[in-house]
Amino acid sequence: MTETNINETTATDVTDEVLDAVADEETEGQATEGESAGGSKSIKALEEEGEIAADYLEELLDIFDLDGDIDIDVRGGRAYLEVTAGENSNLRLISEPETVEALQELTRLAVQAKTNAFSRLILDVGGSRQARVNELTKVAQRAIDKVTGSGEAYALKPMSSYERKIIHDLVSEAGLISESEGEGRDRHIVVKPQA
Repeated sequence: MTETNINETTATDVTDEVLDAVADEETEGQATEGESAGGSKSIKALEEEGEIAADYLEELLDIFDLDGDIDIDVRGGRAYLEVTAGENSNLRLISEPETVEALQELTRLAVQAKTNAFSRLILDVGGSRQARVNELTKVAQRAIDKVTGSGEAYALKPMSSYERKIIHDLVSEAGLISESEGEGRDRHIVVKPQA
């Protein structure tokens, strides 16, 4: 049983590290099938990824008798799926951030099994992702204010690669510098003043 837990943690850490590498590095090398010359997936490949993910999620929702409509979009070089339902829906049962993150990972694995390609799709259930973006915007603004006011670096709590990307973008827009530091679940952002 201990070995299983270690392997699960390692898999999560590896997933975060791979996502970090994808998000933090410039893509290099030749394009593979479904990718453009710059190394990112084509719109068609991302739409196909979204369709596969939607089929998987639809089956999952049916198994658990949950209401929901699935919208597919392509944003920022990623397939983006949003599961929505009316106010009285039982969808709220799976809209907690940790649950959405777990469902996202399962959906990515399902897509990867069908396409044999790494998936960076984003899943939102019942608006929880947008609520988290709003929270992260406040976190970023507090960090920006502290660094601007003190002129000293400020470290944030550990976050997922997707959350760090949002913070990096907001800090950059404010004219400050941000860097990811740490490994695995301890990976976090340090906001610094311009040199």
